[in-house]
Amino acid sequence: MAEKTFEVATFPWLAMGHLIPYLHISNRLAQRGHKIHFFVPTNTITKLEHLNLHPDLITFIPFTVPHVDGLPQGAETTNDIASYALQPRLMTAMDLTQPTIEASLEQLKPDFVFYDLAHWIPTLARRLGIKSVRYSIVSPATAAYLFSPARKFHEKVTPDDFTKPPPYFPASSIKLSPHEARAIVNALVEKEFGSGMPFAQRILSSYSECDAISFNACKEIAGHYSDYIEKHFGKPVILAGPVVPDPPPASTLEERWAKWLNSFEAKEVIFCSFGSECVLGNEELLLGLELTGMPFLAALKPPLGLEKIEDSLPGGLSERTKGRGVVYGGWVQQQLIMGHTSVGCYVTHCRSGSLLEAMVNECELVLMPMNGEKIVSSRFVSGDLEVGVEAEREEGEEFFSRESVCKAIRLVMVMEVDGEIGKKVRANNAKWRELLLSENRDSSYIDSLIQKLQGLLE
Repeated sequence: MAEKTFEVATFPWLAMGHLIPYLHISNRLAQRGHKIHFFVPTNTITKLEHLNLHPDLITFIPFTVPHVDGLPQGAETTNDIASYALQPRLMTAMDLTQPTIEASLEQLKPDFVFYDLAHWIPTLARRLGIKSVRYSIVSPATAAYLFSPARKFHEKVTPDDFTKPPPYFPASSIKLSPHEARAIVNALVEKEFGSGMPFAQRILSSYSECDAISFNACKEIAGHYSDYIEKHFGKPVILAGPVVPDPPPASTLEERWAKWLNSFEAKEVIFCSFGSECVLGNEELLLGLELTGMPFLAALKPPLGLEKIEDSLPGGLSERTKGRGVVYGGWVQQQLIMGHTSVGCYVTHCRSGSLLEAMVNECELVLMPMNGEKIVSSRFVSGDLEVGVEAEREEGEEFFSRESVCKAIRLVMVMEVDGEIGKKVRANNAKWRELLLSENRDSSYIDSLIQKLQGLLE
């Protein structure tokens, strides 16, 4: 426990994929005696309570998300809305909480406030004498590639600009196709994303106005990218280390999944999960899993308009894969499933937190990024780190074909398509896993984070 403790308020974007990583870093800080005030929508608290490992030091501060026309009544997070197209309205709703959050911060008087997409936090924090920390759940490589000030967003940016890295970018294999770059520019610059503001402007403001920037990353993997961000934003960058979540105390895998997974040999099961907010786009993914001939567990949300995942399955899939294939539309214990001895491959849409969980477990990575920052993250993982294989997708195609899904999985699991690629991925995965799990690595990064935060108060 640190000799001198401080208090932190957290206000992440209203998505489970942001709230949960913020709770993980909160647990790390609370473990060392620091007090956390965790802002969370009222009805979402119950979804996070089981992950709060230090309820004596981490207090959930409930708030109401204002209703915005076009959102379902009572919508609090991205998990409550039907499509990505509604997220700008939810962002507007989050912005409308500013008076409530400011009043609470004035009463709580924390030393720091951690935030991400609420770009207005630094201004009100300065007014209250609070230090603001932009805690990012995306990798430094992704943030640097997409949002570097060197891209000169205040001028005209074009899709061609995004096919290549920004000026002075570190040596990297990251690049985008013309089709991917057009989609990026459309999402970042040409569309408003809450309160009449383009997404890129919101992100740039959130990075440039804070007192410090922090990433869930370590210098061995992303140090040159964090140095680039520090130089170009002119802000201290503090790496929190690879914050791999600890399972809740005494947590065990649900009996139905444990029993099913126990029926297979070591490393032969494919686990596929696209998170709580990414829906099944078409049938090709499931048909690709079937095509491998291997056992698989796919945890996916049903397509829009359908309540049950079973209603969206390709005809005859259940019968053809009976006994070896399961498609489930509810929440699963992802971390515990990845760690099961029978799981040998993880098929992911490339959220940073899920990638990190996979890298510390002995399952190979197959990457299926659908859009935005997840594509850049995939290129970093498959190209720079070479710890996974990205499924191939034809230029301009929205979805991956069943053949590309099958081929990528076979590359990392049985290595029959190109043995050298599979061997390299497995060797690199083992190398990085050893580094990430090395003794005291997590503690040393958190201790350094705390020391540097305390330095901001002096």
